[in-house]
Amino acid sequence: MPLLDHFRPPLHPQRSWESFHARWATAIADTLDRTLPPRYFAEVHTRLGSQVEADIADFERPAEPSGNGPAAGVVFPAVFPDDFEVEVRDARDDARLVAVVELVSPANKDRPETRRAFAAKCAAYLQRGIGLVVVDIVTVQQFNLHNEMVAALKFGEAFAMPADPHLYAIAYRPARRQETNQIDVWPGTLTVGGTLPLLPLALRGTRAIPLDLEASYTDACQRSRL
Repeated sequence: MPLLDHFRPPLHPQRSWESFHARWATAIADTLDRTLPPRYFAEVHTRLGSQVEADIADFERPAEPSGNGPAAGVVFPAVFPDDFEVEVRDARDDARLVAVVELVSPANKDRPETRRAFAAKCAAYLQRGIGLVVVDIVTVQQFNLHNEMVAALKFGEAFAMPADPHLYAIAYRPARRQETNQIDVWPGTLTVGGTLPLLPLALRGTRAIPLDLEASYTDACQRSRL
């Protein structure tokens, strides 16, 4: 199935990219559940315009002294990135998170603060040894979030992708070799009208499994009647 542009006509705005992303995430989870060893399972998590969950009164009243403690000395603005992700968990280890597939949304790329928030989330997964795949098919925002993460981690320009490809799929595998922490990276450029790659999805503490993005994308398109 050739990659479609879900963010511009003729698909957009008649067909919702949010609905497609949710369906694609489900197709990825279904594909993984057919491939994963029996002890692992995949779950879909989608959340738009996310925020910290709290009692509604906490949003309405200012940060002021109360019977529960002193007033905050400083209040930071907070940005929480959209989530369109598939999580792989280990049923034998208290459902520990071992791998994540992230589908990038326009809101992950539209402002410097949301790009930093997404990069920080991905970096946190890698620092915990969790395998990660990021898929970016957003055509309306010309930013590369891999490069955002490289800059945040201060890896240097040698580890960045070329500035031009803003559509890509990239796999990361944290590893420990000869007393050194490393991250194996498999970058792939995507193009509208092209096919999607087969990438390794690393499971923390064990091997990687193949993630067939083309098969899951085709399944999602067929279910969406695209």
